[in-house]
Amino acid sequence: MAFKLLPFLALSSFYYLFLSSFLLLSTAVPHQHGRAQVPPETVCDTTQHPSYCKHALAHHHGNNVYDYGRISFRKSLSHSHKFLNLVDSYLQYPSSLSQSTIRALQDCQFLSQLNYEYLSTSYSTVNRSSYVLPYSKAEDIQTMLSAILTNQQTCLDGLQTTASDPRLKDRLSGSLLNDTNLHSVSLALFVRGWVPERKNKPSFSRNLGFQNGRLPLEMSKPARDIYEYARRNGRKLLQTVTDVASVVIRDIVIVSQDGSGNYSTINDAIAAAPNNTASAEGYFLVYITEGVYQEYVNIAKNKKNLMLLGDGINRTVITGNRSVVDGWTTFNSATFIVVGQGFVAVNITFRNTAGPIKRQAVALRSGADMSTFYSCSFEGYQDTLYTHSMRQLYRECDIYGTVDFIFGNAAVVLQNCNIYPRLPMSGQFNAITAQGRTDPNQNTGISIQNATIKASDGLIDASQNGTVKTYLGRPWKEYSRTIYMQSFMDDLIEASGWREWNGNFGLDTLYYAEYDNRGRGSATGNRVTWPGYHLINASDAVNFTAANFLQADAWLPRTGVPFFAGLI
Repeated sequence: MAFKLLPFLALSSFYYLFLSSFLLLSTAVPHQHGRAQVPPETVCDTTQHPSYCKHALAHHHGNNVYDYGRISFRKSLSHSHKFLNLVDSYLQYPSSLSQSTIRALQDCQFLSQLNYEYLSTSYSTVNRSSYVLPYSKAEDIQTMLSAILTNQQTCLDGLQTTASDPRLKDRLSGSLLNDTNLHSVSLALFVRGWVPERKNKPSFSRNLGFQNGRLPLEMSKPARDIYEYARRNGRKLLQTVTDVASVVIRDIVIVSQDGSGNYSTINDAIAAAPNNTASAEGYFLVYITEGVYQEYVNIAKNKKNLMLLGDGINRTVITGNRSVVDGWTTFNSATFIVVGQGFVAVNITFRNTAGPIKRQAVALRSGADMSTFYSCSFEGYQDTLYTHSMRQLYRECDIYGTVDFIFGNAAVVLQNCNIYPRLPMSGQFNAITAQGRTDPNQNTGISIQNATIKASDGLIDASQNGTVKTYLGRPWKEYSRTIYMQSFMDDLIEASGWREWNGNFGLDTLYYAEYDNRGRGSATGNRVTWPGYHLINASDAVNFTAANFLQADAWLPRTGVPFFAGLI
């Protein structure tokens, strides 16, 4: 699915005015709680790219890390604007480009627009602050800065694998790499100056959410009764029998293929949702009745606080078959895409039927901050579930795939999920995860808690006779981070546990960990001996629980979805 191109002149004018207003802001903020004066060299030595940092900050003067951080942020904002204009300039003449190049550029355009927005929001915060921020605010900003680096890498990956024009590819790749170094410096200085010392919450906490395993919506009633109930009661709460606060519903619409609902397609229902709904206003609920919906759904960033509720796994199915082999980027091969903050999906199957021969073919891609998936199924082969960026939680979901089938660079926790490796193509092995962290200051990773990992029906015989090997993961990017804890691993998992990506790449810098797992596949006696692999204890594992890794206590209760805040 192609992104709609924004008019170049209007877009450029808007960004120019927006950028100009920021660059006019003074950085002479009173240092009420400033740290001791430091030279630029000392500040830069704490970043991942000290030489680049010194070059970027040359001829600038500051008293402390806050001053230098603001300088770096202003440069990041300016570079982001210039790169977006560069991408737009190529897309002004699409007739001279191949379809695969256009698709890669459209990905970059979309990702660059997000980056500019994230940088603008971040800069407005750091420009007013010369002290450590409150923990929740610091996490919000670090999440956006982490996503910026992820977006840069996604754009670069798409250009390198999809774009056919070598001159365009070289020019944009060079600019991307240069800007990525700068954004990394901004992230490093933010972490040093504005992020408070981490204080973890207790390692054990109760299961929060609705204890009956269902949201407080009486779905046993006919859909029309639910709609009439909501209409009669306006924006009141739909009450539950538990003692947990109810989910606030702003409005309900029904999607039904037989014409009995408000809409016959999911996309029409999404289009009817209001833009930029605040969380306090409640969810716009789209109830999708049983059926197979052959649609490509893209929930944009302005469609906030949507809840999609189906009739159950394998009853409400959203399906497509886009793939890299058929000319799509991995990023845009997804059947279902969501970017709008506060998204919730319940009782839905997301499917990509391209099959293993089509290589990368995504069922669902989420870059939605504070997005939640409850009792859903994700079905594909290679690259099934793309947890791209921001903060996400998956609870009681089924995930099927072969190569790298849970991948991306979000901060994501999967709780009580069933993970089913499938039978891949001949000569392939299965890797459950391929986490994409590129910078140690990114607050991202994959945390899998209380999962059940078993072979799918088609893989059982192949696993038993040794013709297919299955691994817990492999390092897609240099600082790949994945943790398995309190999970059941059947005997399909190889004794070594983990697989290299390419030789020694990332083995020193990755962070792979296991804690308190069970089952024959969880035996750690013959695990890899890489420097980045760890057997951890409870005090380490608590870092990757929902409360500490996602700040879940602040946003998950309002979804109604049950979750473990800590260890179980």
